[in-house]
Amino acid sequence: MARSRFQGSGPSQRQLRVGELIRRTLSEVLQGGHVHDPELNAMSITVGEVTCSPDLKVATAWVLPLGGKDREAAIAALARNRGELRRLIGRELTLKYAPDLRFRIDETFDRMDAARDLFGSETVRRDVEAEDEGEDGGEAR
Repeated sequence: MARSRFQGSGPSQRQLRVGELIRRTLSEVLQGGHVHDPELNAMSITVGEVTCSPDLKVATAWVLPLGGKDREAAIAALARNRGELRRLIGRELTLKYAPDLRFRIDETFDRMDAARDLFGSETVRRDVEAEDEGEDGGEAR
């Protein structure tokens, strides 16, 4: 069973709002090439989600490089430029503290592909069609 990104009863509205603001800002910074690292600027990185700790001092960015290739290199480049990214995000947002950034690979895209493959398989398609035929028979009277 996969672990949830959130602990306890789930994130507060404030955590969700701040996480989304950081996600948008981080995406813009990475897309705009505002970081002084040619290796990082050469990568196209998708920021899928940002989760924040309850005190908003730690933000975990769930990222994936374009095509899912060179994941380790992308995480290393982001970690190497963490201070500059934190400074750029802190300048854009009006938070009391700029959160410490952590970067993790976003596996949700892989899980979506696996689910799409599963639903596209012949066995599942046959079962769904059989179920649909069973429902139609019960409705027609």
